[in-house]
Amino acid sequence: MSSQISWYVELQVEPGQLDALRALTSEMVESAKNEVGTLIYERFISEDSQIVHVFERYIDAAAAVTHLIAFKAIYGKRFGQMVARKRFTVFATPTRELKEILDPFGATYIVPFAGFSRIK
Repeated sequence: MSSQISWYVELQVEPGQLDALRALTSEMVESAKNEVGTLIYERFISEDSQIVHVFERYIDAAAAVTHLIAFKAIYGKRFGQMVARKRFTVFATPTRELKEILDPFGATYIVPFAGFSRIK
């Protein structure tokens, strides 16, 4: 299996924050487009606009670390005021450095078992 790493995050939108979250999310998506190691950066929202589902995939743990460091510096405080993290599931075997960043988010790690990806 590849060295790619991905995660799924479930976020509860804080009351009154949906419009601000939409604006910030647009800004974050545009920024992520410029990150060479970011393969997938997608957000989905429930029909009632209360839960945001995040799916991200990176070429490797180093790219994920680079993304998270930039995210925290630029968006972390504002983002944290708009959502409550409900679930953070990581798919792959993270490096120690990446795990140190993700552990405070309450991440659960799901290690590879079998399969393949057509994404290169």
